[in-house]
Amino acid sequence: MLYQADSPDEYLALLDDDWRKETLTRLRALIQSLAPGIDESINYKMLGYGKGENFLFHLNAQKNYVSLYVGNAATIDSNGALLEGLSVGKGCIRFSKSINIDDTRIDEFIQKAFTMWQEGSDISC
Repeated sequence: MLYQADSPDEYLALLDDDWRKETLTRLRALIQSLAPGIDESINYKMLGYGKGENFLFHLNAQKNYVSLYVGNAATIDSNGALLEGLSVGKGCIRFSKSINIDDTRIDEFIQKAFTMWQEGSDISC
């Protein structure tokens, strides 16, 4: 789903108060705490995290899941251990209603992606 928002606060205000908003808010907090100094803005009609035009993450609430867009997930987690049990596409990690973020290793994945991005590694699709 695409939201017509000009700021992260507007984006969050447009979300229904349900599990998707809760999940997105939790992922947002993880990104903000594990990727210090990264800027939050609206990019491609979703929450974007990066510096200038160099984005590392995007977050978006879909109809049946919350998406964390990360570039190429396999480059960041080559053996799949950090994303085990999650629905993963090439550049997207999908969190459904049944996923408890605290039972995943997404925090480690976010931190690893941020470190690689800071070091200049190519983690794009």
